[in-house]
Amino acid sequence: MILLIKILRTCGFTGYRPSKLPFPNNEKHPACLRLKALIHDTVEAAIHDGYTHFICGFALGSDTYFAEAVLVLRTLYPQITLEAALACEAQAENWAQKDRDRFYDLLSRCDVETYISRKYYPRCYLDRNRYIVDHSRRLIAVFDGKLGGTMYTVNRAQAKKIELVIINPSAYAADNT
Repeated sequence: MILLIKILRTCGFTGYRPSKLPFPNNEKHPACLRLKALIHDTVEAAIHDGYTHFICGFALGSDTYFAEAVLVLRTLYPQITLEAALACEAQAENWAQKDRDRFYDLLSRCDVETYISRKYYPRCYLDRNRYIVDHSRRLIAVFDGKLGGTMYTVNRAQAKKIELVIINPSAYAADNT
């Protein structure tokens, strides 16, 4: 019964890494700032809908924006928790130093760390995405139809009839590219 209650109040997240966003590696771009604001507002709407536990894969890009939004909102809503669902221990090993520092700072402020595997294996990121869907009742996705892990995760959520909120990042870049 405890697990069911947790899932009913859990909101997962999936989204693009910087290379698939319309403003790669430019967080000062107006479209990125709008996307971050929309992620924040979408998380806050989930909180108002009763979601108290949030799961994120902690990849670069959209996942980072989501984790940051949850942590900012936790100052206003102390009942919410953030879970880092990590593919493997070496997830950030090959990232630039500034990205690793940001990753470990966010990770240190999480309430729960879940490792799909201690060591990397070819499907560990897909298994991480499966974990997020299987432990959520709502999924927020930064998605505009591109092939890849985000599409896989969105399709899995649809197949499992999980409530889905899609944020199309291309819609926010059209007038400011």
